Amino acid sequence: MTIVLVHGNPETEAIWDDLVPHLRDQDIVRLSPPGFGTAIPSGFDCTTDAYRDWLAAELGKLAQPTDLVGHDWGGGHVMRIAMEYPGLIRSWAVDILGIFDPDYVWHEMARVWQTPQAGEQAVAQGRSMGVEERAQRFESLGMSEAIARKVAAGANAELGRAILALYRSAAQPAMRNLGAGLPRAAARPGLALIATEDHYCGGERLARNCAERAGAQVAILQGAGHWWMCQQPKQGADAINSFLAELD
Repeated sequence: MTIVLVHGNPETEAIWDDLVPHLRDQDIVRLSPPGFGTAIPSGFDCTTDAYRDWLAAELGKLAQPTDLVGHDWGGGHVMRIAMEYPGLIRSWAVDILGIFDPDYVWHEMARVWQTPQAGEQAVAQGRSMGVEERAQRFESLGMSEAIARKVAAGANAELGRAILALYRSAAQPAMRNLGAGLPRAAARPGLALIATEDHYCGGERLARNCAERAGAQVAILQGAGHWWMCQQPKQGADAINSFLAELD
């Protein structure tokens, strides 16, 4: 089996460094969405649909079957596959399921990015920060020091463009409408990872609501925040490993 890890915003594949050693002995592939640690291909518009198509194409290149794990917006892309192309995967696991609930309200920074001019100003401010300052900010939000430094150093000049286009394509009611497809994700076994101190994804109630609609199991990561893979990598890996062991 192959475990495929897909990260989100504003990250690089380094976000998984502490988690990978605890995952069960399998092939592990890390995929970086365009603009988030990798270059944006010509003609790629960085919308939610574009990232769905990108991930579907990447999965098509891999040996099957695959177990797909997504964090942050990587989880958003994973759910598009689970809902629309379940034949590409054996299973899915995400930590962002609550964003598909009808009651979900985008967090404050997302709303800034979704606002013309204000979003551009926020991106410009972030671009003006040095690597060290950016790393310190990431560490203050929950990344480990080593990973924060790698993520900060890996941000490329196209990151801001990707952020603005992605979040604007996902402004409500877009995610609410996509959430109508959650029952289709039940075609493959799913796992909702719920970090109790993650304040970006709508909280436990919305995540549980969406997990029920998607026929997914639930794993609670008690005391962990948005970057649970940095804060509690073994606990997160244990939840994923237990879920996958049931499928063997």
